[in-house]
Amino acid sequence: MISATSYFISLSRKKPMTTHNRAYQLAARPVGLPKHSDWDYVESTLPATADGQILVKVLYISLDPAMRGWMNEGKSYIPPVKIGEVMRAGAVGEVIESRNPKFKAGDHVSGSFGVQAYALSDGKDLHKIDPKLAPLPKYLNVLGMPGMTAYFGLLEVGQPKAGETVVVSAATGAVGQVVGQIAKIKGCRVVGIAGGPKKCVYAVNELCYDACIDYKAGPIYPALVEHCPKGVDIYFDNVGGDILDAVLARLALHARVVICGAISQYNNTGDVRGPKNYLSLLVNRARMQGIIVFDWADRYGEGVRDLAQWMQQGKLKSREDVVKGLKTFPDTLLKLFSGENFGKLAIEVDH
Repeated sequence: MISATSYFISLSRKKPMTTHNRAYQLAARPVGLPKHSDWDYVESTLPATADGQILVKVLYISLDPAMRGWMNEGKSYIPPVKIGEVMRAGAVGEVIESRNPKFKAGDHVSGSFGVQAYALSDGKDLHKIDPKLAPLPKYLNVLGMPGMTAYFGLLEVGQPKAGETVVVSAATGAVGQVVGQIAKIKGCRVVGIAGGPKKCVYAVNELCYDACIDYKAGPIYPALVEHCPKGVDIYFDNVGGDILDAVLARLALHARVVICGAISQYNNTGDVRGPKNYLSLLVNRARMQGIIVFDWADRYGEGVRDLAQWMQQGKLKSREDVVKGLKTFPDTLLKLFSGENFGKLAIEVDH
């Protein structure tokens, strides 16, 4: 993975090159929700492109719940972003200068370019993408890390079988929307959990979920009883907390619980709340397993192939929530934690 602290510069849209870049660096480790003071907005200069390097104009930046964990100091599946480093983020962009034989100017690429307008890269772990096949934001969504997370998390860990009941939280979010649709493709009954009637209507009418529970409307357990009369065979969890606890109480025999994220807990200032109903795993001989998408990095091609085919067949839709302007980053990031975003959240970089 390319470091999000890639050297950075900026270019003008009309000029081939300038010497300044705009970037957000981590200034302090957040306590609770990230604040404006946790970031430094920096304009800096970069040396000329060296042999083996490429210069990328960043076009769209992915905002993901995992970013909150990367800001914390401590052991995790990936090293934390250091104070003073450009904030780590996936992105897509256009190569505008290349001294690397694997890339040429005009190529579109995806990689971990960080929250900045331009990035200098050695080309490692970059993927060429084709904007003619799909709009660029979809390479941050269904054809990017969220899609890979949904694909391998559900199929490899959840192991759905036709006729089973699949429940997915954050059902219209970047990962959840893909999980639910793959489950339908595999012949499952799918029940989403989302915040607000607008998202629930979208889940049922557009994503073809069998039902969607609005967690903002009240306790969800009675709704789980109604919509999952035989219990929950697979629960794909993106939120943790009370919702995880409620679903655990409704597990079917030999259920599988896929732990993808716990966005309800990321900004806690105290201890993370664990599930009280974990003994349901024992009673129902169920399995709970965490997933990290990087574990399937050598099979991403397989995932992209199937997801792209389902999109072409009209079986798979995706929705992106794109906000324009790099300087919106501190406020736009918070949409993830309020549930304000509707679909995959991304920033379109202004050049």
